[in-house]
Amino acid sequence: MARPAIRILADRRAEAFVRKMEQRGATDLARVEKPVQRIVEDVRKNGDAALRRYAEKWDGLAPKQSLRASEKELKQAWNSVSAEFRTALKTAAGNIRRYCEWQKPQEWERSSQAGVKVGQVVRPLQSAGCYVPGGRYPLPSTMLMTVIPAQVAGVEKVRVVSPRPAKETLAAAHFLDVKEFYRMGGAQAIAALAYGTKSVPKVDKIVGPGNLYVTAAKKMVAFDCSIDFLAGPTEVVIVSHSGDARFIAADLVAQAEHDPDALAIFITTRKDLANSVADEIQKAAAGNNIAKTSLAGNGAILLASSREQALEFANRIAPEHITVDEEDQQLVRNAGSIFVGDYSPQAAGDYAAGPNHVLPTGAAARFRGGLSVMDFVKLISIQQLSRGGLSTIAPAVVTLAEAEGLKAHAESIRVRCTHA
Repeated sequence: MARPAIRILADRRAEAFVRKMEQRGATDLARVEKPVQRIVEDVRKNGDAALRRYAEKWDGLAPKQSLRASEKELKQAWNSVSAEFRTALKTAAGNIRRYCEWQKPQEWERSSQAGVKVGQVVRPLQSAGCYVPGGRYPLPSTMLMTVIPAQVAGVEKVRVVSPRPAKETLAAAHFLDVKEFYRMGGAQAIAALAYGTKSVPKVDKIVGPGNLYVTAAKKMVAFDCSIDFLAGPTEVVIVSHSGDARFIAADLVAQAEHDPDALAIFITTRKDLANSVADEIQKAAAGNNIAKTSLAGNGAILLASSREQALEFANRIAPEHITVDEEDQQLVRNAGSIFVGDYSPQAAGDYAAGPNHVLPTGAAARFRGGLSVMDFVKLISIQQLSRGGLSTIAPAVVTLAEAEGLKAHAESIRVRCTHA
């Protein structure tokens, strides 16, 4: 008997599945931590010599080829891609850039009381490293999603790394006016961005998804160089009680084809819809071996006893992507990105709707959202007090400082308030 494309779980089995999902992490890094540590330490110690050795071994770099792609090469790639692809890039980039502009935090200044003025200024990071995967699938879309928010934030130096870059990835770099593009990937690229070599200057922050080695390296350097988060395999949850089974199945299969370890879950209160979606998945995944592996191994259809339980399951899972009916949108607490209704496929968000597709996985959506302009700026507080304003809050400051035993703090207030 053929193995079903996806499991249907109800009652205790559904609860057990959700409980297991709550305990998952971004990914299991233990099996690669030792080799990644050797690579990171080698690049940190030996710089370009180690970097080139790894790039030639794993990233397809020719012995005399420069690590850094020239502006001429990027332009040639742009000229070599189809007009249709160039138009698609412009459409997607325009929507992403507009969304980022709307997202950018504002500076402000206010008087909290007479003589006490407070506020915040927004300052961009000086440099950022964007990792663009080039393994199973080249992802020029990730170039857009990582570089554009950095540019909108005002980051001066944006450095892109990508192993074996496809011409489409190089073309996207030219279109975005990327000045520094390096043909390298893996843990070695993360180490170079974090610590710098003669050829690759270090950056303030590293962003972007990658494989297990990339993720482990990001974790390893995180105390020396800021990172966005540890991204694992793609995750999708769809919650619907009246949706189109073909649409639901199509979205589950679409996200499942990213990776054999991808997580694809449908939650509903209707058994007939669950069975229809399972049948449609069988058809939609035919011939797509990666999606079939993912759906059979990690996928599930959960039958909930009520709409409330369906959303409770979803929030406990805290997925990277979630699709819900419009009436349930306000009930989503934990998700990287929310898609509302039948005509909001997650693939639209992967490419051209505008919001970012670099999103938290492994239940990290419990405490953060996706990559944004906020990842590339600092909010710096400002405080300006007049003598009268200081005198107003001086008793509170002195009392609190003395309660903590910090007498010099208290004296720094008194000397101003008693000075003639």
